[in-house]
Parts: sequence; structure tokens; C-alpha cells
Amino acid sequence: MGLRESKKQETRQLISDCATRLFIEQGFEQTTIAEIAAAARVAKKTVTNYFPRKEDLALDHHDAFTEGLARAVAERAAGEEPLTALGRTFRGALLAHDPVVGFTGPAFARMVADSSTLTARLRELHDRREEALAEALAAAAPDAEPPIAPRAAAALIAAADRLLFRRIQELTLAGRTDDQIEAMLIPEADHLRTLLGAALGTHGDHPTAVAW
Repeated sequence: MGLRESKKQETRQLISDCATRLFIEQGFEQTTIAEIAAAARVAKKTVTNYFPRKEDLALDHHDAFTEGLARAVAERAAGEEPLTALGRTFRGALLAHDPVVGFTGPAFARMVADSSTLTARLRELHDRREEALAEALAAAAPDAEPPIAPRAAAALIAAADRLLFRRIQELTLAGRTDDQIEAMLIPEADHLRTLLGAALGTHGDHPTAVAW
């Protein structure tokens, strides 16, 4: 990364950090772009150049979130079933307490829960995450029969994914530590895998088979 690009990344991170602090202190709706710009010591236009939508200042990992499931499928090892890769990726994120799957801390979780704007944006991002997964599964099974199969599989997987995300957020707001949440989510995720296996089938030679 060159010096100019490094400087841009630093500025972007500074703006994001200042915005997050103000959102938590004051609430998302109550915080203005002007206040964020003043806190970061940049112009308002600089803030909007880096973050065209105010919601993206709070949900800064939105690209990684929406692309996460699809990337796990697209970048899986040769011969690995798509859902094996998805299960492995989620387990790794769970053990790492990754914020992308919901480990955001109580203050941030409360800030999102208290904002109707952010709650709506999060639903939109979950929808985009599902759509990207459907495209990845379709690419992995171009001759799927019936053609709706990859979309149906993505819908079921995304529903489980949303449930786990919300579960992590709920437990965070209930005062559970990340380690406690991890311990509770492992058996719950295993239960969801069993349900998905029953719904989607476990035929190892099928592109949408569950092999978690």
C-alpha cells in the first residue's frame, strides 16, 4: 500500500472511530454529520466522500458482511462442499468473536437496537447477504435441478445465519461475555446444522448438500 492510500485508510478509520463514539454517546439519529466532521477535524464533504450513507458510518463492515457467505463458497478448497465451507467459516468467526457475525459489544449493540434507521439498514444488509450467497451457490451448481434450488438453499441458510446473528446480539445485550456467548452458541449452531441437513439433504455429491 502506497503512502497516499495508507493516508486515505487512516482518514477513513479516524472518521469511522469518531462517528462510532458519538453514535454511542448521543444516539445515531441525534448525531449529525457536522459533529462527526468536527470530531475528526475534517470537512463535512470529506465524511460523505468516504461514507455516502450515514448508516455506513455505524455499520462500517457492511461490505465484509454482505459478501461473507458468498466468499466462503467461492473461495472454498477444491472438492469441498459449499456448506462445509460455510460451516467452517462460521465456526472460525464464532471462536474469533468476529464483529461481522454479531460480536459488537454491549454499547454498540444497544446503539443499533435503539435506532430504527440502523435496524432497517441491518435487515437490508442481511437481504443482500442472502442474495450474494444465492448467486455463489448458483455458480457452484450451474446445472441445479430445479433452477430455484440454489435460491431456496440460500434462503434457508440465510435464515439460520440471521437467527445466530440476532442471538449473539440478544445475549450481548443481556450482559453475557463473548466467551459465554461462544459457549452457548456452539451447541445452538450445531442444532441449526442438523435442521438444515434435514431440510437440504446430506448427499455428498449434491452441490447444495449440507456437510457441516
